[in-house]
Amino acid sequence: MRYKDFYKTHVPMLDNELDERWRWFKGEICTNVLGVCTRDLEFIYVLAGWEGSAADSRVLRDDISRPNGLKVTHGTYYLCDAGYMDGEGFLSPYRGQRYHLNDWNRPPTTPKELYNMRHSSARNCIERCFGLIKARWAILRDVSYHPLDSMSRIIIACCLMHNFIRATMSEDPIDNDVANNHTQPANDHDNVINTVEASQGWSDRRDNLANDMFNEWNAIHAHLA
Repeated sequence: MRYKDFYKTHVPMLDNELDERWRWFKGEICTNVLGVCTRDLEFIYVLAGWEGSAADSRVLRDDISRPNGLKVTHGTYYLCDAGYMDGEGFLSPYRGQRYHLNDWNRPPTTPKELYNMRHSSARNCIERCFGLIKARWAILRDVSYHPLDSMSRIIIACCLMHNFIRATMSEDPIDNDVANNHTQPANDHDNVINTVEASQGWSDRRDNLANDMFNEWNAIHAHLA
């Protein structure tokens, strides 16, 4: 199965015409930014413009229903954070377990912990990707005074310029400014997933994957002991 990384962040804004729907739980007025990136830290899809308080699942449902929205083909999946449910095309980590890379000061002891550790390691590139564009473009980390429509375009333009830099420069000048364990607070359109629902089948798939990983991990460490 192919997978890509999937994430949502927030960009602070200051617009007197925006109501409380734009205030997320940390108190800031902001807009949602949903992004997908490759393993090379380049964005392949960005959606900006939803109000800051919008639930992850609501943004995603709207996104995949758009004619030019995110396309997830059957047989592929996205790694996403715990704000999203396990369903066809999306694998989230186990809740209530250690997750972020800097949490692993001791080895995993259960299949769920090992799965979360590897999920976090594989998904870390999207955290770094957003960390890089915020480090690169101050307008994405400071309060913006631009109108909402303009700010959405600015966010996408910043992502496009980030991609251009990554693709054309032999070395990204700010690569070392964002830690490897940084943590953020063209598809087949005839065979795409067009609903976002919880799926017991995909939860079972995650359990099976976690157990297979843990059995293999135990076997390797038993051989080395």
